[in-house]
Amino acid sequence: MILLRRLSYAALALAVVHIIFGAIVRISGSGFGCGDDWPKCEGAWFPPLDRPDLIIEYLHRVLASVLSMVIVVLLVLAFRKRSDPAIGGRGGVLRAAILASVVVVLTALFGAVIVKLELQNRLVVVMHLVLAMVLVAALVAAAMRAGGFGAASLGPIATERGAQVSVSSKTRRVATVGAALTLVVILFGALTANLPGAAESCLGFPHCRVAMQSVGGLLHLQLTHRVLAFLLLFHMIGAAIAIGKRGEAGPVVTAARVAAAAIILQVIVAAAMVETRLPPLLQSVHQAVGTLVWVAVVVFAFLARRGANSPGTVRVLAGQPAPVITPRGAES
Repeated sequence: MILLRRLSYAALALAVVHIIFGAIVRISGSGFGCGDDWPKCEGAWFPPLDRPDLIIEYLHRVLASVLSMVIVVLLVLAFRKRSDPAIGGRGGVLRAAILASVVVVLTALFGAVIVKLELQNRLVVVMHLVLAMVLVAALVAAAMRAGGFGAASLGPIATERGAQVSVSSKTRRVATVGAALTLVVILFGALTANLPGAAESCLGFPHCRVAMQSVGGLLHLQLTHRVLAFLLLFHMIGAAIAIGKRGEAGPVVTAARVAAAAIILQVIVAAAMVETRLPPLLQSVHQAVGTLVWVAVVVFAFLARRGANSPGTVRVLAGQPAPVITPRGAES
């Protein structure tokens, strides 16, 4: 189980770096650095690294290959240990590894389509990013099912009146809404970044001091992205405060606070980016922090779900007034 957890962490880290590097490819205009060849680059597996755009695009593809190999290894190891209920059963690592494997193949195919279309279809580019975010979520699930992110410590709490779940159903619902809202914000952010003219349609933060009314729908697109981002900010700040007051399980409280802090940082970066007229460096930072926001919120949502649903294993010891709880996966 420890090996599966480490592989899941490694795959997740590679996926995050790959997404961030993908943003650098887009922002630097290097998406066509390898021409219209795929999976080869300029007709070769190992092209001469003599141009900056080629180097950036080629490294992006190398990262994708390494990520795919790590996920395949994770899948094979999980399949070999499928007889273990914590791995092959419902809620086990194997199902998350299968999902990650399917999504990484789909993401690669979308990447090929983007290259063949010569980056002209922006909606395909956006869908490519959404699939990458789904892949991140699947890898978070794999790591958590292997006991990562503090999931091994979750389960029912032993009290004098019996066992109670360590996370309330209210927290689970709040976390689920937060994850759904985050994905919608990311989708609108990707549309704003990829549709020509959308990012520049509203200059000023938090309100538009200069608004390009002529672009119509693109301006409304960015304004919708901003409104949803602020809704997410207030939602997660409120969630972190409320969950802390309710005395929920420690890992869930920590995850909520980390997610709220990441969103606050993202809003600060967005403000700096808009006020400085969208410099490429801050665009890259905005994408990077946005990816980390997604990871943090998904971790929070999955931990809340696990803590609210996990039945745990109850052992009653002689002379003890309350059961001693061993959370699911803690003995692995």
